[in-house]
Amino acid sequence: MTAEAISEGRTGSDFWDGVRLSMPVVVASAPFAVLFGAIAVDNGLSVLEAFLMSAMIYGGASQMVGIELFGQHVAPWLIVLSIFAVNFRHVLYSAGIGRRIAHWPLLQQALGYFILTDPQFAVAEARAESGRPVGFVWYLGLGLPVYVFWVIESGLGAVFGKMIPDTHALGIDFLLPIYFLGLVLGFRKRPLWAPVVAASAVASIIAYRTVGSPWHVSIGAVAGVLLAVILPPHHSGVGKRP
Repeated sequence: MTAEAISEGRTGSDFWDGVRLSMPVVVASAPFAVLFGAIAVDNGLSVLEAFLMSAMIYGGASQMVGIELFGQHVAPWLIVLSIFAVNFRHVLYSAGIGRRIAHWPLLQQALGYFILTDPQFAVAEARAESGRPVGFVWYLGLGLPVYVFWVIESGLGAVFGKMIPDTHALGIDFLLPIYFLGLVLGFRKRPLWAPVVAASAVASIIAYRTVGSPWHVSIGAVAGVLLAVILPPHHSGVGKRP
């Protein structure tokens, strides 16, 4: 085989490897995408507007918050601020993933940041920590199916929303939290994992009970980051003397 053929084969393999890893996210996020489309139409958006909102914003939690606030006719600045609060964690994600994709061309980096989601960050970070490069083709295979299915399923929810049963009664709305829990546990071997997760959880619960949603998401994230900065790093025996 020529070098070009080997390179093309490896590229295709990387892409499909990313697609394979994206499937649990596609399945877990499907109920939320359909539910968003249904709620969007119930709050006065057309099917096309709901479809475009998913295609252009692509932020599940922030889309839900925005739709709920639109329906309550609150001040526009409060809607923007609330959506920023929900998405603030993506500032942290972008800072973390930026060092992994800094070698990409700028247009590829822009696309990478656009399709960046919670599981996208977690899986890419785990790959980098294992010593494997985070290539654009693999990253695209991981993120593109999630984006495409999210947009399509949002449109389906907007069209057939009134036919959708109660997701809470079926229990399918719990799929995504279970998946996120699995992602968090995947980092349990990191130094300070337990105290950081505990601090984030406690701060998030307190914020949810006092400040309310959606602020608890960002407050929990910031609490975990602050604790990680304050606590001294653990070096697993590096620098110890016999």
